[in-house]
Amino acid sequence: MKYLPELIILLIIAIVVLVARRNPGENVYKFFVTNATRAYDKYAPYSFKMVREKAVELGQEYTPRQYISQIVILGGLAGLVGYFYFYSIIIAVIYAIVAISTIPYLAYLRLQRVYSEYIFEQIQTYTTNVIMEFNTTQSFVKALEGVRDSGILENPVLADVRKMIDMSYQNGTIDESIEFFNNQYPFYMVKNMNQLFLQITKEGARDSGQALENMSLDIDALVEGVYRDQMDRSNFHGRFLRFGLILYLLVIVLRFMLGEDNYIKLLDIWYVQVILHGIVIINAFFLVSGEKYYNEDVGGE
Repeated sequence: MKYLPELIILLIIAIVVLVARRNPGENVYKFFVTNATRAYDKYAPYSFKMVREKAVELGQEYTPRQYISQIVILGGLAGLVGYFYFYSIIIAVIYAIVAISTIPYLAYLRLQRVYSEYIFEQIQTYTTNVIMEFNTTQSFVKALEGVRDSGILENPVLADVRKMIDMSYQNGTIDESIEFFNNQYPFYMVKNMNQLFLQITKEGARDSGQALENMSLDIDALVEGVYRDQMDRSNFHGRFLRFGLILYLLVIVLRFMLGEDNYIKLLDIWYVQVILHGIVIINAFFLVSGEKYYNEDVGGE
């Protein structure tokens, strides 16, 4: 066990050399990127692939080099925490591996946020323009056709609007098409607007123009609230990450205050190590939970 840390380092070096030898015409960076892409194509869920494709289309997806940088930064920080907390290369390597293993989950959260922001912007465009088209055509289906042909919507919202139109003509009523769209996009402004159109279509309205104007004002208020929430989350996210990193630094500061020799003696006590591991794990869970809060349900009113 005396030379175990050195053996682990040599093993890592040997793996890199072996990869380079087996792929002489391909650099190590390209080898890992290629194989990671193959694994993603084989095992990633379809829904995540769809979200990622839209993020790539919007220019919001990380490049392979950015992912490599994320691996280096997260793995390096986790390794430094593991070493400075426990003076153990083995623990540092374990912490680095665990930190790197969270990158796919962090990418999933980030891409979900990008996708939900995009969908919310599309839904905002849909509701606003359907109301304007209805004021001209006085027909919900004709309003949908006008929005469809305007070129302002993109898939998947555009495809679902087309399906609504087809369902309306096939069924001779807008009930099923509205129920379909409400299930696809369960935003309050979608449900409220569609319910108003359903009421106007079925029962009529003495002053539909005023009702639609009030609906437009309600949508504007909802949109303003969502964008304000996004700005609040963004400000919270920066403060949250700084606070989490400071929590890790407190123990390192304590280590320097006690002195290296005294700190090493403390590490010989088993429950001190348990407490330190607990600090690392709880703070890591704290950071991941904050990332989840920052990225989830964006665009939900």
